[in-house]
Amino acid sequence: MTSAHDGVVRAAGCVLWRRSPVDGALELCLVHRPKYDDWSWPKGKLERGEDPLAGALREVAEETGYTAVPGAELSTVHYMAGGRPKQVRYWAAEATAGRFTPTKEVDRLRWLPPDAARARLTQFRDRALIDEVLAAVRPA
Repeated sequence: MTSAHDGVVRAAGCVLWRRSPVDGALELCLVHRPKYDDWSWPKGKLERGEDPLAGALREVAEETGYTAVPGAELSTVHYMAGGRPKQVRYWAAEATAGRFTPTKEVDRLRWLPPDAARARLTQFRDRALIDEVLAAVRPA
């Protein structure tokens, strides 16, 4: 959603996490968008009048196929996209159920340990959110 008064593109997303089914270690969900050939957190533009948290959870469901339980709000990320300012609000969210199905928008999904996720993320600005999630999520 773009606010008429400030021209900022507003978006929301989640740093989606789960406990590994193998060893209980924390895993983070990254999505690959073929349009940009990048690895990022699930996120997207808000619909007109949409609550940011509701939009974040909607985007997670659309891009990953998972439902999620939101936790702590994380930092808001600001950057320029297509010559316009963009603001993305993020939450830590635990994946509860679901299954990924590739689409034109998101063709791959990876569950990675935090260090591997940090290395795989395309945008440096997305990496700081990992530390925030680690602080917000209690060890198993």
